[in-house]
Amino acid sequence: MAMSRVVCFGELLLRMSAPGRELLLQTAQLTVHPGGAEANVGVSLAQFGHDVSMVSTLPANPLGQFVAGELRRHRVDTTHVQTRPGRMGLYFLTTGAVQRASEVVYDRVDSAFSLGSAADYDWNTLLDGVEWLHLSGVSPALNPAMAEATLAAAQAACARGVKVSFDGNFRPSLWARWEGDAPRILRELFACAHVAFADYRDIGVVLGGEFPQTDIGERVDAAAAQAFAAFPRLQWMACTQRTPHSVDHHSLGAMLIGRDGTRAVAAAREMVGIVDRIGGGDAFAAGILHGMMRDFDPQAIVRFGLAAAILKHSIPGDFNLVSEADVMALTGEERFDVRR
Repeated sequence: MAMSRVVCFGELLLRMSAPGRELLLQTAQLTVHPGGAEANVGVSLAQFGHDVSMVSTLPANPLGQFVAGELRRHRVDTTHVQTRPGRMGLYFLTTGAVQRASEVVYDRVDSAFSLGSAADYDWNTLLDGVEWLHLSGVSPALNPAMAEATLAAAQAACARGVKVSFDGNFRPSLWARWEGDAPRILRELFACAHVAFADYRDIGVVLGGEFPQTDIGERVDAAAAQAFAAFPRLQWMACTQRTPHSVDHHSLGAMLIGRDGTRAVAAAREMVGIVDRIGGGDAFAAGILHGMMRDFDPQAIVRFGLAAAILKHSIPGDFNLVSEADVMALTGEERFDVRR
């Protein structure tokens, strides 16, 4: 069974979580997990059997060593993860309960990764023999230099015929910190993408469209039509539709729309007793990409992506540590008894 060579480029982070459902520092304890949007996708694809490499920069200290070691433990190649003096990007998570929402506090300013530049990465070498490059809208939102570095990666992939997977991941607070021109920069990234993980809100930010349709599916259809018209390279757009009923009870469905008019929908499923929703979107992206890399039909792709996202909600931490067989089991009949 042929698997793809994939490169993921982005910042690696440490997540510091309050234990259980406590408030942050309610007691003087924190649980540590590695993460980062692009790394989450890479780890998941590695669990599905793909050849995944991470391209990033970590601080030359024990925190950076820990994160690199965790990636290797989960089958991600870290040969092209550089180190330099500096600090580790952190974020702090308070998990919500009942009607109290979860809350994230970032502490990533001047991290080793964010102090880098486009000149740090030789994409002619890094993309040699690679079939897919995965990027997200988080990296260019950090500062002007990282916007340039992310664009350089995308444009190098386009020039080499490497397929670009781009997750919009619009973070207005990060863009606002340096008054970055998010629509312009994100348009350049979308223009290189083969597949985009985005919904009508992302397309509204990038292209300025308004989608007044009452039905969410119709809004996504209209946004996809606008995106395909604006970005000739773009072949697919995928997104989830989430309805939160409480912190630990959500409904989640998904759509996959193709330039050729394909429209595949995975009906919403109920998720009661959510353990951890962080990384759910990255798990969805990895599931969709895996389906495309394995040449599943569009309906099977979107069902696999949704099932992967749902399983992530049952796993603590940012990484979705499930196999293809685990996801396949959920795309069929749901079975909750012990598997023996």
